[in-house]
Amino acid sequence: MTEPLWRGPAVALITLFHPDGSVDPAATAAHAARLVAAGIHGVLVNGSTGEAAALTDDERPALIAAVRDACPGVPLLAGTSGEWHGQARARTRAAVKAGADAVLVAPPRLGGDLAEYYARVAEAAGDVPVLAYHYPAKAGGPVPVDALAALPVRGIKDSSGDAARLGHELALGTVEVHVGASALLGYASWLGAAGAIVAAANLVPEDCLAAWDRDAAAQHRVLRAEREAKAGTGGLKAAVAARFGTSPIRRIG
Repeated sequence: MTEPLWRGPAVALITLFHPDGSVDPAATAAHAARLVAAGIHGVLVNGSTGEAAALTDDERPALIAAVRDACPGVPLLAGTSGEWHGQARARTRAAVKAGADAVLVAPPRLGGDLAEYYARVAEAAGDVPVLAYHYPAKAGGPVPVDALAALPVRGIKDSSGDAARLGHELALGTVEVHVGASALLGYASWLGAAGAIVAAANLVPEDCLAAWDRDAAAQHRVLRAEREAKAGTGGLKAAVAARFGTSPIRRIG
């Protein structure tokens, strides 16, 4: 297995919008730069936390390009999932052109031939690595662990929160594994995962980094911050706005 794209926590970046609901690439990029300055090791743009389902195919590359400019030298991952391989391939080509270092792709929700789907996406990505995305509760279909080793992907982001599944993925030893559930930061680090890509890093980047380093108190603070954000009006975006003064506007939820 090759060296991971990065090690440690990356952020599943929120997408910031103007009061009229239009995308604000500059503010989104400034927030990404703030998190990188706090120590976050990578940035995922246009993921499920970034409300990708509500973004147009013109808005997506604009966000990637803005974050690329604001975070030079930092691994930039772009979500390019689609409901069929043609859509995913087009989004992948656009993401690579805009400056993505890797792409994150969930399978279609209605299933199909996973090997063919990822082979076509990998062809469109060229030399840029593809990571599979397992989060069937919110994004696309499942990526069975038993199928993972045969797929033309560099690794996987697993946001299921299933600790046993995470252990199974790591036992394969053939792909780099990034956990997407912030509750498992310290556990994933302990088991030898390559890294993490978590929404909580938008709000408490310092605690996410410390939790990855197996600081139990920091892990509890991450969990508390997420619980409080989910319980409050406006969710994660409102909590981030309260801390950093960013826009709380959402297209989804």
